[in-house]
Amino acid sequence: MVEGAAQLRPFESDKEAKMKAVVWYREAKNCIEVREIERPRPGPGDVLVEVKAAAICGTELHAQDGETNVPTKFPVVLGHEYSGVAAEVGGEVRGFSVGDRVVGETTASACGVCPVCRGGEYNLCRNRLIIGYAADGAFAKYVRVPHRFLHHLPSSIPFEEASLIEPLCVAYNALVEKVTVKPGDVVAVLGPGPIGLFCLQVAKVAGASRVIVSGLADDRRRLEVARELGAYRVVNSEAEDIVAAVMEASGGRGADVVADAAGPAETLWQSIEMVRPSGKIVKIGWGPKPVGFSLDKLLSKGATLQGTLGHNWKVWEAAIRLLEAGLIKASPLISAEYPLTEWAKAFDVMRYKSGVTAVLKPVD
Repeated sequence: MVEGAAQLRPFESDKEAKMKAVVWYREAKNCIEVREIERPRPGPGDVLVEVKAAAICGTELHAQDGETNVPTKFPVVLGHEYSGVAAEVGGEVRGFSVGDRVVGETTASACGVCPVCRGGEYNLCRNRLIIGYAADGAFAKYVRVPHRFLHHLPSSIPFEEASLIEPLCVAYNALVEKVTVKPGDVVAVLGPGPIGLFCLQVAKVAGASRVIVSGLADDRRRLEVARELGAYRVVNSEAEDIVAAVMEASGGRGADVVADAAGPAETLWQSIEMVRPSGKIVKIGWGPKPVGFSLDKLLSKGATLQGTLGHNWKVWEAAIRLLEAGLIKASPLISAEYPLTEWAKAFDVMRYKSGVTAVLKPVD
């Protein structure tokens, strides 16, 4: 093959030019369905990825409820947590060839010229667009991805587990890049969803001496997984006082780091109550409603409240290495697998918390 030559193949039939996809077709509740749509073709800088596995994110439940807080085009193919194989490669692509195993970021585009883009944090670009919202996503057999947002996937990582690298990257960015968990730290994780369970594991890899994970009564199965993954203590915050539990586990000192992977005002209040003086809170989960309480205790403790959003290239590379080395486990988080046509059942695993998350597999 000539360097820089496009690696495209013609459709062998009209059927091959089409694919089934999970489409959000209107910004309203229950406006998601499986449709047959045109298969995308890659542009000069794109790779066409044949999707092998795509995981469900909680944000897709918001789409099912008719809600979005990011720029979204309609209709749009959902799905931004995925892995697969390079099926076609545009002529300007370097570093990827047909047949390569790949995993992709959530970024579809960023301006490339603003200060944060130039500094490598394109995940914070004000003009950033996201796959599965502003560009068609991975709940389909194929997804078109700019090659600069793709990463090579080692052969030792199954595609199903690789589809969960995205929430692992969120956890890594929060606890390593933003607040930096140190050896010996006591860490509290509020919210035992996929991001929270990866926060637990990242904290332990970083050397945390004790990690306490909390959830609600209906998070029973997820808290069981947290225990299996090595949490020092798991707490049903509807039955126990999570602040008291953290204070007990830390010898009355408070948590060195609190990761709020839940988002509502109550967990922010709990975070401020349980963090030690001069400790750090990293807020990962979104909470659209006003908090409704004073932040004076945060000030009196001299504690840091740190926001975090997404991830960038170096975070992805680090997360892939951790998974490849077996230091982080993704398989315990996969509670079910469904064909693409049964997307609603996969969504229900997340919505009703019968498991941690589910993975979709494309269909012909």
